[in-house]
Amino acid sequence: MAFVASQAAFAQQDSDAAASAETTQTTRKSASEKVLPAVTINSRKNSNAPLEQDVSSGALGTRSQLDTPFSTTIVTGEQLADRQASKLGDVFFRDASASDNSNPYNAWASYVTVRGMQLDWQNGFKIDGQPYNGYGITMPYEQLERVELLKGLSGFMYGFGAPGGVVNYVTLKPPVSSTPVRSIDVGYHSTGIWSEHLDLGGRVGPNDMLGYRFNATHEEGKTYNDGNVRRNSFSLAADLKITRDLSATFGALYQERHTSGITTALSAAQYTGTALPGRISGGSSTIVTPDQHLNTNLQVYTTGLRYNLNDDWSVSGTYSFSKSTRDRNESTYYLLDSAGNYNDTRYGGKEGHQFGTWQVMAEGNVKTGPLSHQIVVGGAYQTQHNDNGANTFYSQIGVGNIYQANTNRYEGSGFYTYRNSDVTQKAIFASDTIQLTQRWSVLGGLRYTNYDQKGYALDGTTTSSYSQNGVLTPTVALMFKLEPTTTLYASYVESLEAGTVVGTSYANSGELLKPLRSKQYEIGVKSERERWSASAALFRIERGSQYANSANVYVQDGESVFQGIEAGTDFRLGRDWSMGGDLMWIATQYKRGSSNNGNRVAGAPGFVAAAHVNYAVAAVPGLKLGVDAKFTGNTSLNPSASLNIPGYLLMNLGATYSTRIAGHGVTLRAALDNVLNRRYWEFQYADYIAPGEPRTLSLNAKVEF
Repeated sequence: MAFVASQAAFAQQDSDAAASAETTQTTRKSASEKVLPAVTINSRKNSNAPLEQDVSSGALGTRSQLDTPFSTTIVTGEQLADRQASKLGDVFFRDASASDNSNPYNAWASYVTVRGMQLDWQNGFKIDGQPYNGYGITMPYEQLERVELLKGLSGFMYGFGAPGGVVNYVTLKPPVSSTPVRSIDVGYHSTGIWSEHLDLGGRVGPNDMLGYRFNATHEEGKTYNDGNVRRNSFSLAADLKITRDLSATFGALYQERHTSGITTALSAAQYTGTALPGRISGGSSTIVTPDQHLNTNLQVYTTGLRYNLNDDWSVSGTYSFSKSTRDRNESTYYLLDSAGNYNDTRYGGKEGHQFGTWQVMAEGNVKTGPLSHQIVVGGAYQTQHNDNGANTFYSQIGVGNIYQANTNRYEGSGFYTYRNSDVTQKAIFASDTIQLTQRWSVLGGLRYTNYDQKGYALDGTTTSSYSQNGVLTPTVALMFKLEPTTTLYASYVESLEAGTVVGTSYANSGELLKPLRSKQYEIGVKSERERWSASAALFRIERGSQYANSANVYVQDGESVFQGIEAGTDFRLGRDWSMGGDLMWIATQYKRGSSNNGNRVAGAPGFVAAAHVNYAVAAVPGLKLGVDAKFTGNTSLNPSASLNIPGYLLMNLGATYSTRIAGHGVTLRAALDNVLNRRYWEFQYADYIAPGEPRTLSLNAKVEF
């Protein structure tokens, strides 16, 4: 993760900020006489005020972070470019609630832990609010407008999903004005990866009725551990103003990515020691073999219509189709002892996933006597098809040691898939945010879902099924405006996550487990000021537990409890300096199960802290320097609490220089990650670890034309 801390909240001079604040206050005063404060804040999209930025919340519609009664994070496209993110953990480096479990060059690309819970790679990822399967997918971050993280449960907002949270990738959109967007950039990443990226956008036709945004990226080269990567990514977004009140949108994203010599997964499921082996570098060639690979393909297509009935009401309809496929030849090294010896077990096969989603929604404002209502109602229909390997290879191919070169090889081919499972969700939902007084408001929402899940054998016969109608997932919240820019809230939400299809490494492989219900309680505060912003939340989450027992059977047993506090702030010191910090403390335990009661939940670090400092060099206009750091506390590796991963500290440096040459905007970026070249073990999944990435250098040069 390359760091150049965001200057977005602190870029303006004092006089500009004061003028902006005065204008915003006038807008608030005028709008509050007619509509809800939530709607008033939604109309503001000031990038210099992070909490005032809009965040998508599924069935809750779109509202500002300040008026969303849940903990959220937004990372802008500019911040992604400054950080030169190559995996999901890079994106949320400055968020203490998000712990990195990812790797940019293997199937763990999208793994991240939020509040001690890993995101659901089947249902926890969206592109422009629409679902896709995130397993093994490294996103084209250079083609994104922003990345949104809704922490905790999302049952009412998005339907079935694990309680860690939801990541929504927002692709670059057509420009609002007639000023075209044209740029090209060239990048370099350790130790020999080059990328080229083209960004074109504009508006054409009478009254600029048609807007477009096209992006294309090619990336290829040698990774820091002597592997190879080759990627081609394309995205297109368009909007059409059919009439003054009717508009249409279209979006498409296509990516083909090939990686070879990928970092091997390390498992402690067969480990006999009480402390992990000595740490190695993620750049070590001893855990890489040239025959291992991961090839992925991602396709997402969306279309929608929106009609403004009047100034207060609008209706919309969207359809999306996504398809992701994986071709893997990937080993798992089952560690045996502290000397680093292992059994080398190889997986070879293909998988695939498809989502088709329809959604209609109406949003509006009404008054009933002295009360104002912000109402969202709608319905959704979603199908999910999962394809598994029909002739999967999974067997031990040899032994080895993590400190020595691996000579085991497996060259498999001819793999194909079959329909493994289907999931159908039919839902209706409604929410009402009621303005009780100028300061008090209450939110209530309910999603009603008919859920059906089936598992199939290779010959197409149904091997397992789960069906339930009338599944209710509610949310309620109470909000108090201490002042126009400060919100206190208390919220409650429930969620259900789809039943797990047990993986190939367990004794009950292929079994379909029942859905799990979770509950979340949260009390928080958010405040946005001229020179600083801050947020804090107390939370408690209760979730059904799943883990492998002593017989290596993956079971549902008891519940996991997560309770803690998270807090963060960003502030500006004078004209040139800005800094911020974020922390999370969390206590977790297994309860009411047949085993592991009282143990810490695997994957949940007890304490995480992040900090960043930025300096705009006054002597060199356009030059910004930054440093950020993140400490991740020790983490329990397995439910039995027999192994812990020691805590570690990472530091990153970055610089951005913006200028004009021959009338063209030019931006140069440099980033140095893991400056101290620390070696550390990173939690990836229960019983799985990975060596942390070594020191890496990223460079980028962008020219506007």
